[in-house]
Amino acid sequence: MSQTPDSAVRAFIDDHRAAFLDDLAEWLRIPSVSAQPAHDGDVRRSAEWLAAKLTGTGFPVAEVWPTPGAPAVFAEWPSGDPQAPTVLVYGHHDVQPAALEDGWDTDPFEPVVVDGARLHARGAADDKGQVFFHTLGVRAHLAATGRTAPAVNLKLLIEGEEESGSPNFRDLVEREAARLAADVVIVSDTGMWSETTPTVCTGMRGVADCEIELFGPDQDIHSGAFGGAVPNPATVAARLVAALHDEDERVTVPGFYDGIAELSDRERELIAELPFDEAQWLRTAKSYGTLGEAGYSTLERVWARPTAELNGIGGGYQGPGGKTIIPRSAQLKLSFRLVSGQDPYVIEAAVKDWVAARIPAGIRHEIVFGAPTRPCLTPLDHPALQSVARSMGRAFGQPVRYTREGGSGPAADLQDVLGAPVLFLGISVPSDGWHAPNEKVELNLLFKGVETAAYLWGDLAEHWTADA
Repeated sequence: MSQTPDSAVRAFIDDHRAAFLDDLAEWLRIPSVSAQPAHDGDVRRSAEWLAAKLTGTGFPVAEVWPTPGAPAVFAEWPSGDPQAPTVLVYGHHDVQPAALEDGWDTDPFEPVVVDGARLHARGAADDKGQVFFHTLGVRAHLAATGRTAPAVNLKLLIEGEEESGSPNFRDLVEREAARLAADVVIVSDTGMWSETTPTVCTGMRGVADCEIELFGPDQDIHSGAFGGAVPNPATVAARLVAALHDEDERVTVPGFYDGIAELSDRERELIAELPFDEAQWLRTAKSYGTLGEAGYSTLERVWARPTAELNGIGGGYQGPGGKTIIPRSAQLKLSFRLVSGQDPYVIEAAVKDWVAARIPAGIRHEIVFGAPTRPCLTPLDHPALQSVARSMGRAFGQPVRYTREGGSGPAADLQDVLGAPVLFLGISVPSDGWHAPNEKVELNLLFKGVETAAYLWGDLAEHWTADA
C-alpha cells in the first residue's frame, strides 16, 4: 500500500529524528553569545558550523557573510521552476548569555533531554532549534515529493547579532538586497499561543525610543533663595510625562494615530476567540491590574494599538533625607510601540515638536532617538499567510488561529528593504523560557515545526501561482 504525502513526510522525519537531534545538540554546544566579546570566536564558529551543515543538507550555496560585528549565514537553493516564488527564511544563530550560577539546573551549553520530552539548552528555542528544523523540513519535503530541489526558490538569512540589538542588520540587508530579493519572508524566531492552541503570528509592532535631557540652572541652587522664581527642570519633566496621555489613556502627541491600520471586526473576533486568561496573564506580568487605551481589550492593546511608555525618569537629589534644591537637570526615557501605518521617523518628528512646545523659557533641552524599528503586518487573506496556516494545520491536525506580537524585531527591516510580506512560523511556547535559566524546547512541537516546513514549500508554490 503506497504512502500518502503526509505519511511519507512523517516517516522520513521519524527515520531521521535521532540524527537531527544529535546535530542540533552539537550546534547548541557552541556558546555563540553575541553580547560578550569573549565569545566572538564562538559566534564565528557557530556561523561556520551552520554554513557547513546547510551545504550537507543540499543547499548549493551556503556562505558566511561578515559584518562589522558578528557574521550572518546566507544559503540558497533554487527550485529550477521559473514560476516558483522565492522565499527567504529569517532566524538567528546567536544566543543570550547563560551560566550555571544564573539558576540553571544543568550546564546551559550541554544539551539535556528531560523525560524524553523536552530539550534544555541555551538556544534550544531561541533560536537555533527553530532555525534548524528547516534543514530536516526541506529534506522531508524532497523525500515525500520526489523532487531534487524545493518547490520554491529557498533562501535563508541567519543573523548573528539579534540578541545584541541587530546593530548591523539593516545595513547588511541593504547591501545584499539583490541576493536577498524574495516574494515572501518567513520568520522562524517566534512562538505560538500554547501546546494545544497552534497559532500563526500576523505582525509585530515597531518601536521608536528617545532620551530627553532638561537643563535649568548651571548648578543645583537653593530652593528657598530661588524657588518659585526660576523654572525647575524636574517639574518640567513631570509635567511632560503627565501630559503624554489623556484621561482615556490615548497618546496626546498630535498626529500620533494618523493613518494607523485599525483592527477589522474579523480580527477582533479572532482575538476574542483565543483562550486568554487575564488573571494568569497578570500573574505572569507580576502586575496587579490592567490599564490602557479605552475601547480595547488587553490583547488588542498589546498587539494592535500604539503606545507611549515612560521607561525611566531622573533628576535632583536621590539620597537619604532632604536636600532643598532646584536641580540643574532632569532626564526622561520614552519609548513608543508603533503599529502598521505609522512611520517611526514621522513619529520622531511629532514627538520632537510636542516636547519643544512644552518647554518653558529658561529650560534648555536635548532629545536623542535610538535606531527605530518599523512595524509589520500581513493581511489575513494574503495567500502566503494562508499557506502557512494550512501547513501548520496539517502538521498539528487542527485549524490554527492567529495572533500578533506586541514586541518588535529586525524582521521589519526585511519587509521595508525587500518589499516582501513578513510571515511567522514558530513552534515555541511561553513555558520555553527564552532568555531565562533552563530554556527548553518541547520535542513534539519541534518536530511539528519540521513537518510544517515540509508541507509549506509545496503549498506555497501551488497557491502562489494561483492566487498571488
